[in-house]
Amino acid sequence: TAVQMDPSPFILDGDLLSTITSLITHILYLQGDPLWSARILHSNPQAIKDVHYSGSDVITTATYQASIEGFVKYLDLRPEEAQQMIMSGVQLAKETVREFMSHSTVSDRREPVVAGSVGPYGAFLHDGSEYTGAYEDKMTVEELKDWHRPQIQCLVKADLVAMETIPSLKEAEALVEVLREFPEAKTWLSFSCKDIQNISSGRFSEAVQVACRSSQLVAVGVNCCPAPLVKPLLESAKSLKKADLSWVVYPNSGEEWDPKTGWKTKKRTSFAKPSLDWKEQGALWIGGCCRVGPADITELKEHLHV
Repeated sequence: TAVQMDPSPFILDGDLLSTITSLITHILYLQGDPLWSARILHSNPQAIKDVHYSGSDVITTATYQASIEGFVKYLDLRPEEAQQMIMSGVQLAKETVREFMSHSTVSDRREPVVAGSVGPYGAFLHDGSEYTGAYEDKMTVEELKDWHRPQIQCLVKADLVAMETIPSLKEAEALVEVLREFPEAKTWLSFSCKDIQNISSGRFSEAVQVACRSSQLVAVGVNCCPAPLVKPLLESAKSLKKADLSWVVYPNSGEEWDPKTGWKTKKRTSFAKPSLDWKEQGALWIGGCCRVGPADITELKEHLHV
């Protein structure tokens, strides 16, 4: 497939909320919302489609903080309605791809890949624990599998499933195991990391080993960490990554997040130049996460000449 064979990097689409905010100024209230950008699936699906027109190679669904339980709790939906709402994230993205390709004037334009976003259990908790993994001691692997199963089931019709910002080895193990229940699904697994050797809870090298137990992965890597951590993290685990796996890399803007006050917007890190190193290290999927908007992605594409 194109996902497996094309040697040039796939450019990811950046932070959905930052892009939406750049288009719709009154949407800033979502910053403290327990559903984050997933709420817009319910309130303004057209805005999701508008944002998906980014020109990137990967369109990520607005489902990172979407869950059956969360939609029932915060949107007062019935479980079957919540399921349909999550599935609509894939439908919206695929509609956008069809419309984009039908209007494209570039004959050899790569068809964008739809990635169904699966966030960690901590994203549902809405307490910042996707960056600590604090909940893992209170949950078994089976409980984590039971949590993730319904969301993954709703997203398997995407081109691949993006399991992202995973903080712990235990949750990675649960995801790898539950993925076997959906043998046709392809996926990447990316981790939140706190320093140049560690994910939020555990060693990155061990996390890569857990990921490599799955034959369904196309990539493993890091997201939502500062860009300077990426190169040493990939270096620390390069001997453990299977040869047929590529790296997926999409750091944040380098700004700090405070759960009480939001983003501290003073210091941003451009990662366009470092992206050349990541490509050299074998990253095939490159983009940005929190606070990375359309201008950052354009700069990234220019540096990578794609």
